[in-house]
Amino acid sequence: MPFKYSQKDKLKSKKLIEALFTNGKVITAYPLRLVYIKTEFEDGSQLKTGVSVSKRLHKTAVSRNQIKRLLREAYRLNKPLYFNNSSNSYAFMILYLSKDGTTFDKVNKNINTLFKKFLVQNEPLVEKSESNTSET
Repeated sequence: MPFKYSQKDKLKSKKLIEALFTNGKVITAYPLRLVYIKTEFEDGSQLKTGVSVSKRLHKTAVSRNQIKRLLREAYRLNKPLYFNNSSNSYAFMILYLSKDGTTFDKVNKNINTLFKKFLVQNEPLVEKSESNTSET
């Protein structure tokens, strides 16, 4: 899985976004929340992801867009590290919950924490096989 965030990897379907928020599961690593649902995509992509920043918490479009750019970049860089060996397809929505601004380092650290929690809950076989190889 290359370090790309192409058009086919973006979550745009209104039906899928509604299904995410009605039936999706949630993982939180403050100030980020990951809402996800296991699904199949017609275009064959493995992950589709969207990012969101609340207008209520960040009044100006400039601050919302800056945080969304940071979230997308951290996701793009970490996606191959965590989801290269995944055989399942997921739809993700990453929400930023804090009122405060942020830096790339903080967002990157929180994305790593969020993805680790996700893998522990959803793909325990991957985690166990990695730990067994390090013990031998």
